[in-house]
Amino acid sequence: MMITQELECKENISQDVIFPPSDLYSDEPTVETELHLEQIMLLIKCLKWLWKDRNDFYAAGNLTIYYSPNQKKSEYFRGPDFFVVLGTERKTRKSWVVWEEDGKYPNFILEILSPTTANTDREYKKELYQNTFRTPDYFWFDPYTLEFAGFHLVDGEYQPLEQNQQGYLWSRQLGLYLGIYQGLLRYFTPAGELVPTPEETAEKEARKSERLAAKLRELNIDPDTI
Repeated sequence: MMITQELECKENISQDVIFPPSDLYSDEPTVETELHLEQIMLLIKCLKWLWKDRNDFYAAGNLTIYYSPNQKKSEYFRGPDFFVVLGTERKTRKSWVVWEEDGKYPNFILEILSPTTANTDREYKKELYQNTFRTPDYFWFDPYTLEFAGFHLVDGEYQPLEQNQQGYLWSRQLGLYLGIYQGLLRYFTPAGELVPTPEETAEKEARKSERLAAKLRELNIDPDTI
């Protein structure tokens, strides 16, 4: 199936109105379930924590991407569940407006499947992201059935990714693996280590401090005096 045109017009919005950048708010509906929201927030939080020292990317979820060649809000827009753009300024945005972002489209997109969107995500969106967005990495995940798949753009077409021995899929764009951990999709380093949340990092550091304090007490050293 070839995409000849993508028009998703809202009622009562003039086709001739060109909106200034400041008025381009996201048009996305609320996420379908609490689990969908948790998954989106987890992906955003972990990546921003891992890349806390980087300022050359933008990561967002359930946010509209406007890509009209006519620079119209009323045509050509789509809102991935989660996406990452590389080589851009890290700042807060109301939406992603391609013509205001040097023509950049996402480098990585992930859709969270649901009974009402699964077929669209597997077919229509896959074709859109391949042929129009030219997004190098496209993944989808179902937090209820745990269906998980990923694709990388090769010579203009998505080729399915093969899982490694741990069942993870490699994202070339992120330089990370993605895999299922405790029922949710998480990032893993090239060495296969889980990328932690800020809270998990704090807990790990707290346990390390407790072990060190215990060792010092064994040596008759009060850790509070150090």
